[in-house]
Amino acid sequence: MIEAKGLGVVFPNGTEALQDINVTIDDGEFVAVIGLSGAGKSTFLRTLNGLVRPTSGSVRVGGVEVGNLSGRSLSRFRRTVGFIFQQFNLVTRLTALENVLHGRLGYLPTWRGLLGLYGEGDYELAAGYLREVGLSGKENVRVDNLSGGQQQRVAIARAMAQQPQLVLADEPMASLDPRLSDVILGLLKSYNEARGVTVLVNIHVLELARRYARRVLAFNQGRLVFDGPAESLTDELAERIYAGSLEAL
Repeated sequence: MIEAKGLGVVFPNGTEALQDINVTIDDGEFVAVIGLSGAGKSTFLRTLNGLVRPTSGSVRVGGVEVGNLSGRSLSRFRRTVGFIFQQFNLVTRLTALENVLHGRLGYLPTWRGLLGLYGEGDYELAAGYLREVGLSGKENVRVDNLSGGQQQRVAIARAMAQQPQLVLADEPMASLDPRLSDVILGLLKSYNEARGVTVLVNIHVLELARRYARRVLAFNQGRLVFDGPAESLTDELAERIYAGSLEAL
């Protein structure tokens, strides 16, 4: 599913966001990505759907070299990768159903997408995924009238509506009340198990990473410093990862 070889990213200001990342992730895995803020977690996820281009090495998703894509080929690829943002990235003046339907845009000709001419099957899919995330009856409610937790569930349903091969979630609980974390991660875990879709989640709470993921990737100063089973991530090792110093590892 995912193969990064010597992956590096240097931003125009000279910041080295990723350094020599080598990792392989199989189909159907549920992987937690941890590390300090600025450790490279979000940049890594964004290289996987082409939002950030590698400056060295390569990254392949589903056999596709992501860094070589542009234009229509990049658009076609992105429809296979659902991305869930920390700040939801919804159109708040639209209803929950209309936002989820945006997950189908990659499957429509441009002119139909611009006019919002979705097919009956698209509506059925969108409504079905809203039910799956527990928002039955909220289809016609404007998103700005929903709570933060409900908005994030709309964002998850939108990603599901893409029928993706890969779901990337960038700290999806960070803007929510901590008690909702289990709800959001539970939805992603259930989707992963039911559909066999690979899921990567940036998680800032270590205990949640241990609870939901079988595998953990840890980043520190742009480097991958841990890759292994969640049960191998001891408190002592986690403390060293979060120390913010490579010398601690």
